[in-house]
Amino acid sequence: MTLPHHTNPSDPLSWQNKEEQLRLAVEAAEIGLWDVDTATGKVYWPERVKAMFGMSPECDVTLDDFTQALHPDDAPRVLHAFAAAQDPQLRTVYDVEYRTIGREDGIVRWVAAKGRGLFDDEGRCVRAIGTVIDITARKRAEALQLQVQQRVRLLGRIERATRPLVQAADVMQVTAKLLGEHLGATRCAYTDVEPSGDQFTILGEWSEPGVSSCVGVYPLSLFGAQAIANLRRGHPVVVRDVDQEISEGSSAQLCSTMGIKAFVCASLVKGGRLVAMMAVHQAVPRDWSEEELRIIGDVVERCWTHIERVRDAAMLRDQDRRKDEFLVTLAHELRNPIAPMLYAVALMKRDLDPTRQARRVEVIERQAKHMVRLVDDLLDVSRISRGLIELKREVVDVAPLLTQALEAAAPMLEAAGHHLSVQLPAGPAPVHADPTRLVQVVTNLLNNASKYTPDGGDIRLGAWVNGDQVVIELTDNGMGIPPEDQARLFQLFTQLGHTGQKAHGGLGIGLSLVRSLVEMHGGTVGVSSEGLGRGSTFRVELPLAAAATSAETAPGGLAQAQRGRVLVVEDNPDGLATLVELIAARGHAVQGAADGPQALRLVERWKPQLVLLDIGMPLMDGYAVARRLRADPSCSEVRIVALTGWGTQQDREKTAAAGFDDHITKPVDPDRLLSLIDGWMESAATAG
Repeated sequence: MTLPHHTNPSDPLSWQNKEEQLRLAVEAAEIGLWDVDTATGKVYWPERVKAMFGMSPECDVTLDDFTQALHPDDAPRVLHAFAAAQDPQLRTVYDVEYRTIGREDGIVRWVAAKGRGLFDDEGRCVRAIGTVIDITARKRAEALQLQVQQRVRLLGRIERATRPLVQAADVMQVTAKLLGEHLGATRCAYTDVEPSGDQFTILGEWSEPGVSSCVGVYPLSLFGAQAIANLRRGHPVVVRDVDQEISEGSSAQLCSTMGIKAFVCASLVKGGRLVAMMAVHQAVPRDWSEEELRIIGDVVERCWTHIERVRDAAMLRDQDRRKDEFLVTLAHELRNPIAPMLYAVALMKRDLDPTRQARRVEVIERQAKHMVRLVDDLLDVSRISRGLIELKREVVDVAPLLTQALEAAAPMLEAAGHHLSVQLPAGPAPVHADPTRLVQVVTNLLNNASKYTPDGGDIRLGAWVNGDQVVIELTDNGMGIPPEDQARLFQLFTQLGHTGQKAHGGLGIGLSLVRSLVEMHGGTVGVSSEGLGRGSTFRVELPLAAAATSAETAPGGLAQAQRGRVLVVEDNPDGLATLVELIAARGHAVQGAADGPQALRLVERWKPQLVLLDIGMPLMDGYAVARRLRADPSCSEVRIVALTGWGTQQDREKTAAAGFDDHITKPVDPDRLLSLIDGWMESAATAG
């Protein structure tokens, strides 16, 4: 073909240049051109357009290929628009967005097509031409944005709906309803996972009308080992078709019973523990989308947050209620002993008979001791809550401690005429414990059993060694404890409503003290009861200790103690001199240092086995000295003990972080300190 004589190839307005510019523009815009011969049905599609329909570049295309590639949901609309563009009466612009299904790859794509019909002089449409572009990425972005908006709206609805609720079960039910309706599910349920991690409880659910309830307690083993492992890692269990994916086992049976054909179970992990799950059930197979899984995961997180808020508020209300009950009970308990004391004083003023005076003094003394016990218990609770109680531990046998507790509780037991049986360990049962506090524990349990056992009832106290534990068990045939109250029995200020008049009052702090003191000893305490009128059993378990050495138990223990080298570091001259003298009298080699630098020099030269180290010293405090010693490999076997007036839990944590092995709070009983030193030296000799 030749160019017209007036056409200049270099002219930017020439038809060849215009065609090239158009081609470049189409390429840059990633536009596909299409051309249809309406008479023959032959279609011209370049390679780019064929790719949008999942076809290979070399294949021929007809209008039938175009029709078959349309998504079934979009085909009627697209064909109507295409026909309207070819109608001589309408001649509309063909402008549609639709989905295609790849003929060869099966991939669904979105395209936007524009075009128009070309008509001859007689008004017949002979061709249809236009453009098409792939808008899949845009449609996905729009869908994602819509999904995010829908998810945000759902979470907002949950927030507004649950804010006024005050019961955890109501929060679960409302949240499950909103999620289930949003997803068009058959059933939706929130579950609490028990602290043991072995079972879960469905308390709140929503379901379509006529669908059975799934509220109840279930073993986590229903999911199988692999699914449980995924749940505990925070990954959801997703089943799209129960019949295809779960063929047998208890899980398949449960799904069949509940009419479940597909489900999602999204887990919530807090502090490394599986705490909750949200289950969504479908009565027909369902292909869960990633966005749906994301929504379920977000909702279980949000639901848990609201439930924790409600439970915290309920706990605060309960604490406030128990505080008020406690104050009323405290006033009652204090008035009770005051009244007979005042009566006795009035009688003593009016009647001076020596015989009757003695009885009145006994009344005053007895009631004063009762008040002292009340005040002591209150102070103990306060000290424990602030970390101010320091256990004065030693290795002791349980049997004599139980005997002391029985003596302390004897007046109450005898007054009620209880039948008491005691079984002491057949052999040694040593524990590393504070004897006074352990006697207090058992005495409180005995008094508690006496309170809640009818007069003349049976009480059994027993103790034995079980593996590496010493067990102390107290059983009565008294009022018993309902199952729902057993979990809160050891909470502070707890008063059970069923106890009636038999309780003889009480502040609701005795069992709380028992639990705190037992746990401070590294033990556990629990209660079991078959219910009201069936009695109760309290069980204390404490770690078994090595048998007491002769130095700790025998009168001649001083001469038998293992000798060693002790360095005392103390900036108070009198304190340093007396402690050095005391330890030397025990038979140990001992030296003293008045400050940190002197202590470090003595350690390097003398190599002590034990360093008793004060904290608050000038020049270099005890923390710095301990860190220097721990950094020296030659001092790795040296035991460093803080001997200080600082005794809070924070102080103990700081000394432990600095490398101290033990923490003793001043003032310390001299005999106890010497026994501890003997024990440390014995341990050092054994290790050596």
